[in-house]
Amino acid sequence: MRMSNSYFLTLKEDVKGEESTSANLLVRTGMIKKVGSGIYTFLPMGLRVLRKIENIVREEMNRIDSQELLMPSLLPEEVYVASGRRDVFGHDMFSLRDRFEREYVLGPTHEELFVDAAREVIKSYKDMPISLYQMADKFRDEPRSRYGLIRTREFIMKDAYTFDKDLEGLDVAYDKMFEAYKKIFDRIGLDYRIVRASTGAMGGLLSEEFQAVTDIGEDILVLCDKCGLSTNIEICECKEFEKIDEEEKEYSLLHTPNMRGIDEIVENVGVDIKRTVKTLIYKSEDKFYAVLVRGDREVNELKLARALGVSSIELSSLEEDMEITGAEVGFAGPVGLSVPIVVDLEVSGMKNFMVGANKTDYHYVNVNLKDFEAYKICDIRNVCSDDNCPVCGNKLTFKHGIEVGNTFKLGTKYCESMGLQYSDMNNELKYPFMGCYGIGIARCLAAFIEQHHDDKGIIFNNSIAPFDYHLVVINNKDEDQMKVAEKLYKSLLDKGYEVLFDDRDARPGVKFGDADLIGIPVRITVGRDAKDGKVEVKERMSSESKVIELSEIFENIK
Repeated sequence: MRMSNSYFLTLKEDVKGEESTSANLLVRTGMIKKVGSGIYTFLPMGLRVLRKIENIVREEMNRIDSQELLMPSLLPEEVYVASGRRDVFGHDMFSLRDRFEREYVLGPTHEELFVDAAREVIKSYKDMPISLYQMADKFRDEPRSRYGLIRTREFIMKDAYTFDKDLEGLDVAYDKMFEAYKKIFDRIGLDYRIVRASTGAMGGLLSEEFQAVTDIGEDILVLCDKCGLSTNIEICECKEFEKIDEEEKEYSLLHTPNMRGIDEIVENVGVDIKRTVKTLIYKSEDKFYAVLVRGDREVNELKLARALGVSSIELSSLEEDMEITGAEVGFAGPVGLSVPIVVDLEVSGMKNFMVGANKTDYHYVNVNLKDFEAYKICDIRNVCSDDNCPVCGNKLTFKHGIEVGNTFKLGTKYCESMGLQYSDMNNELKYPFMGCYGIGIARCLAAFIEQHHDDKGIIFNNSIAPFDYHLVVINNKDEDQMKVAEKLYKSLLDKGYEVLFDDRDARPGVKFGDADLIGIPVRITVGRDAKDGKVEVKERMSSESKVIELSEIFENIK
């Protein structure tokens, strides 16, 4: 591609409003353009990279005999109502009406439609296994789009689905897809971890995530170097806790004016934070719960929802909190509350702790479990850096990750809800076992750049770079330089290489700056040595370049 007559732009300065390195570099290199919150245009250079990633995914999917199809994004709402997921997605799903007032949605995921497609061919156990996939747009009304391509409202996902006659068949299909995923992320060049995760809105038997390790990742990965534990923080168990052995005292009231937070209590009263318990009011639909965790801990809402057997849970409003406790926010406590009280496992080992008194400007000291009735005592907090591995007791490590892929063993959930059955060997009707597997195509690009860049720009590898070589001619008005550059450009193209040819009328510093910013693996520079039949070759990852004979160019750039 000749830069002099192509759509090409770069920016010298960082972009305002982009929180991540990847988004900033993608905009500066002219690969993407922001249209709105969480909505981006892929410009020609960026689309080339996106297609490279898609091709890697497609090759590995085809290699395991998964067949590609393409489904619509505009779907009748009744599809999700039938499966019971319309309410689960709630406001995350874009909805609209046609001219006849019929309800439609923009598909956030396609399990239901794949079940419908499978229904066309699955009649007998002989019709399985089946493996299908697509690369299509998905839409989710993110409450807070952020980090450029990492959390968007419209995105391209590779989603695959397998159908098998039994759990053993699903295990085989899952393992094949799992290995394909590892090859995909290895080929892209990502540093990733595979972690256990929540099945969430997908439901099912098992969920695992492929997490690209980066500093800005929204997910927290919990890892153990000794036993190999690898899990998302949202499901990591907290089994061990200290059991205090001391005589229980009678609780008493303490005046704590304007001390609403745990930090203020610790600073002004002088109590050890490990002797405090905070009370948070949560609600699920129209039911409220008081939730107790140690003062320096955080509630894990996923664990809490599971413990209560509800699909979702959220903090109550300020008004609801005050109505339930009878006090201003910051003074809630378990003693005398009329709502069910859920106690974290760690709190059950504490004695004589400090809590809010449900009275503005007051707390109770020396409170114990006997002073209130616990509805449930269970693990409902996030694992912390001072916790040990729940499997082997070793020290845990924590990393941030970007979820670039996920795999689910869905079981029979969707086939049951949508009435997909087959006849087994005994002519009895059974439900197929289903697997679901996703990859965020643009997320892979963003995660790669987060991991592969320097202060000059992106550092692409050979697998996903927009071009194989960046050919730069220093002076496009010099006859010798242009003659050599044109001949080399044609030779590279004839050999099947993809070449970005910088033949612009611009200063060398501008051209070299753009080359480093874009990050194509190898730069070939045609300058004043061209009259002697020599060119300069430099790898993007190297600080050094070398001048070689033009006749030796192909030996040096392979």
